[in-house]
Amino acid sequence: MDKYVSVDTIWVLIGAFLVFSMQPGFAMVETGFTRAKNAANIVMKNVMDMALGSIVFWILGFGLMFGEDIGGIIGAPDFFVTGDYGASYPSTAFFIFQTMFCATAATIVSGAMAERTNFLVYCIYSVIISAIVYPISGHWIWGGGWLAEMGFHDFAGSTAVHMVGGVASLIGAKMIGARIGKYNEDGSVNAIPGHSIPLGALGVFLLWFGWFGFNGASTVCATGDDTLVSMGMIFITTNMAAAAGATATMIYTWCRYGKPDVSMTLNGVLAGLVAITAGCDVVSPAGALIIGLAAGVLVVVAVEFFDQTLKIDDPVGAISVHGVCGAFGTIVTGLFALDGGLFYGGGTDFLVTQIIGVVTVAVYVAIAMTVVFTVLDKIFGLRVSEQEEIKGLDMEEHGLMSSYADFMPTVEELPSVTTTYVAPAAVTAPSSKVASDRPKMSKVCIITSQTRFEALKVALDKLGITGMTVTKVLGYGIQKGQTEMYRGAEVAAHLLPKVKVEMIVSAIPVADVVNTAKAVLYTGKYGDGKIFVYDVEDVIKIRTGETGYDALQDYPMEG
Repeated sequence: MDKYVSVDTIWVLIGAFLVFSMQPGFAMVETGFTRAKNAANIVMKNVMDMALGSIVFWILGFGLMFGEDIGGIIGAPDFFVTGDYGASYPSTAFFIFQTMFCATAATIVSGAMAERTNFLVYCIYSVIISAIVYPISGHWIWGGGWLAEMGFHDFAGSTAVHMVGGVASLIGAKMIGARIGKYNEDGSVNAIPGHSIPLGALGVFLLWFGWFGFNGASTVCATGDDTLVSMGMIFITTNMAAAAGATATMIYTWCRYGKPDVSMTLNGVLAGLVAITAGCDVVSPAGALIIGLAAGVLVVVAVEFFDQTLKIDDPVGAISVHGVCGAFGTIVTGLFALDGGLFYGGGTDFLVTQIIGVVTVAVYVAIAMTVVFTVLDKIFGLRVSEQEEIKGLDMEEHGLMSSYADFMPTVEELPSVTTTYVAPAAVTAPSSKVASDRPKMSKVCIITSQTRFEALKVALDKLGITGMTVTKVLGYGIQKGQTEMYRGAEVAAHLLPKVKVEMIVSAIPVADVVNTAKAVLYTGKYGDGKIFVYDVEDVIKIRTGETGYDALQDYPMEG
C-alpha cells in the first residue's frame, strides 16, 4: 500500500506555488510605494530573498526549524534535508512549501528599509534571517518547540512569519535612519509618495490571491470531511478579514483625512490578512470580520505612530502591517477562538499563552536583528552614501538609468550634414530698440489648468492666432496648490499639472489676446491661471530668413 496520499501531496504543492505568488506581490507593493529611481533595486531584493533564502534554508534553516527537537529551543541540524518529515505527503513537498514561508518572512524587510540600504548588506541579511533567525523562532511554534508545548496557536504564521519580518523591519528601519528629506529640522513630516499606486494595487491583489494558499494549504491535508470543512472555512475567514480590513481603513481615513486614502486602504487589505492568519482555522466568519475591522483601523494608527511620533521611516508600512497586525492577530485569537477563546467561555489561559508567545518571539527577533544589523553596519555600512541615495539605487547599485527605459526621453540623433547651409537672405542682428515703422511684437505666455486648454485653443484660433507652443508643466502659485495628503502626511511640494501656452503676436493686438484668454479661463477661483506679456526684440524665420513682423506671417512661397 502506498504511503502517501495523492490529494494531500497535490494540495501541499498547490499551496507552495500559491505562496510563491506572494513574492511578486511583495515586489509590486514595495515598488509601487517607493520612487521610480529605486524600482529595480526593490525588485532585485525580492528576487534575491527567494534565491538566497531557498538555498540556505535547504542547507541549514529547514533542519533548525523542523529537525529533532533539542530542549524545546532548536531543531537538530539536517543539512540538505535528508530526514523524513512527511506524513501523508513526502518530505520534498513539505520542504518546498515551507521554503515559500521562509522567503515571505525575509522579504518583508526590504520595503521598510527601501531606497537607502546597501545591496550587499541586504543580501547578507537575507541569508542570515533565512538560515538562522527565522528557523529558530519557527521551531518554537511549528517545530515542536517550547511554545508549541504550551499550546501556543499560530496556524499559518501571524507571528512565526509576519511578526518576525515586522520586528526585523522595525530594527532595520530604526538603525538605518530616515530617507533624505523625510523629516524637517522641526520634526515635521514630509510625505514621499510612491511612484505607482496601480502597481501597488496589483501587488496587493497578488498577495490576496496567494494568501489562500498561505492559510488554506497550511492544513497540509485535503482528506476527510472535517479537513475539507475546515479548508472552506479558512478560505472564508481569510477573505472576510481582508475585506473588512480594507473597508475599515477606507472609512477611517475618509473620516480622518477628508478623503479615502488609497495607499492606506491597500495596507488595510494586508492588515486584515496578516491579522487573521494566526486564527483563521479556529474563528468564525463573524470573528474574522471583527478582527479585520480592528486591524484596518489599527494599521492606520500604527503607520502614523511610527512615521510621525517615533520618526521611523517605513515607506511601505511593513512594520505596521506585519509587525503590529501580526502581533494583534495572534493575541486576539485567544479571544475569538471558538474552542478556548475568552469570548467563548475558555478563560484566560489561552489568551495568556498567546501573549507570552508574541512577546518572547518579538524580544528574540529584536535582539537577534540588532546584533546582525550592528555587525553588518560596522563591517560594510548599512546605508548608501547621500549622493547614491539622491541619484537612486537603480543607477548606483545596478547601473540602470531607469527601470522604465521605454518611457525615458531620448535624444534625437541629427543627420550628418554634408552640404553647407546658405541663408536665404542676409540677417542683421536685431536692434535693441523697436523701429518706429515696425509693428510691435509681444510674447504672450498663459499658464492654466489642463482641463481648460481646449476651450482656450478654440477661442484663440477664432481670434486668428497663427501659431502657439504648448507645454505640459508642473507648478504652484502663492496658495501652494491644493493640499495633498499621502499616508496621513502632507506632501512637501504641491506641484499641480498645468499647461503653458506661448505665442508671439503682432498683427493681432495684445489686448485682444489677453481679453480673450481672460474671458475663457475666468471662474473666480484659485487655479484660473496667469498671463505674462513680454516685449520681443526680433523674430527670425529660419526657412526664409524673414525677420520681424514678416517672419510671423505665412506668405505663400513663390514658384
